[in-house]
Parts: sequence; structure tokens; C-alpha cells
Amino acid sequence: MAGEKKHSGGDSGTGQQPDTSLWQRLEQPAAAPRTSLTLERIGAVAVEIADADGFAAVTMRRLATELGVAPMAAYRHVSGKDDLWALMAERVATEMRIPDEVTAWREVLRAFGLLTRDMMLRHPWVGQLPTRLFVLTPGRLAVAERQLAALDGLGLDEDAMMVAFRTVSAFAHGAAQSEVALREWTQSAGWSSGDETRLGLAPQMMYLMETGRYPTYRRYGLRATRKDDATWAFETGLDCVLDGLAARFGI
Repeated sequence: MAGEKKHSGGDSGTGQQPDTSLWQRLEQPAAAPRTSLTLERIGAVAVEIADADGFAAVTMRRLATELGVAPMAAYRHVSGKDDLWALMAERVATEMRIPDEVTAWREVLRAFGLLTRDMMLRHPWVGQLPTRLFVLTPGRLAVAERQLAALDGLGLDEDAMMVAFRTVSAFAHGAAQSEVALREWTQSAGWSSGDETRLGLAPQMMYLMETGRYPTYRRYGLRATRKDDATWAFETGLDCVLDGLAARFGI
């Protein structure tokens, strides 16, 4: 996939004009309805590969093999890695839906925070997507629209509404990515539980604590009872963020 570029002219045999949006093509009826190779199918299979074997395993050659087509057949639908990654981002974004009857701003933003964590735990490779792809897919815009609409009508201007949305999003993505990284690190070390992790780190921790330089952290280590409750930690942090928004904006 290295070195693949967006269309620089021509249409890779798709019949599409170079300036046709990927999302416009996704929503257009297929020229040949009988074909099994669609943008939706390509995105779904790419996500399946990443879930099973990691983000680096998603190559056009591997994708073509899983789809049962020649590599050039896939190129007739996606122009390269940017299109493929965008389809993957769109695929997982569509998982983040909440019922229409949930309308209160706090409940909407809280629900999306929880959905973000769930999605990233299911698809740990999401944190490896190039940052330029955290924009402009229909699913991601739908996520933003749903939250902004819940904040609309509360007396906030548009800048404040966007700050509220982005603050919750930043917390959820950051906390979930930290949880994913910790999980992957402990698994790579062969530790399957918090107790095993603490046992493995005991020599380093004992030395550091015995220096006497970290008394508050030492107290945490001795007295904390929720060290391994990642769900509680995430939800408590999310509620703190929402409390802060409510206090700051008076909503």
C-alpha cells in the first residue's frame, strides 16, 4: 500500500470522474447490481482483517485475497490506502448510534462517550488511523451532528457547542486509547490480570516506593479498591467532564 496515491487523472476504470467524492459513489446505485464487490463490502472486510490481525495487516493484496478477487479489481473501487482507511473509519462510525428518543444533551453526549469506548475496545486499531481521516465521513459527521443538535437551543453559540462536543470526544478517545494501549502492553508481557501485572512490576514498584518520594501514590497503591475497574474509571471521568461542561456553560 506504500506509495499509493489518490486519483491524479483518469478514473482507474470505474467510470467515475476524478473529483467524484468517495461518499457520493458509496450512495450511488451500483452500475451492475449483480456484482458482490461494493464499497460497503470492501470496508467491512478491511475492518474484519484489522480486527483479526491488526491494522498493519490491511493491505490491498490481503484485501483482494479475502474478497476473492484480483488486486486490480479492488482498485476499480478504491483509489488507494486513503480511500480504504476512510471506508474503515466510516464502517466503525456507523456503530455509534443511540435511540432517537434520547434527546437530553447530557444523556446524548454521555451515550456517545460510552459508545466511543466500546467501539475502540472492539476495534483497537482505530487509534492507529492517520489523523487526517478523523474528518469528513458521513458516519462521523452524523456523530457530530447528533451531539451538536442535542446542544442546540440551550443558549450556547456555535463555538461553545463545538467545544462541548470536542471536549467529550477528546476525553473518550484519549481514555479509551490509553486503556487499549495498557491492555496490549500487559498482554504482550504475558499478564492476564491486574494482580499478575502488579506482581510482574513489583520489583520496580517496591524500589520506587521505598525511596519515600511518592507517598501519595504509595497510599493509592495500598488503599485503592478499584484499580482494575476500567469501566468505573472511564464512566467517572466522563461524568466529571459532563459536570464541568454543565457548570461552565450553565446548562
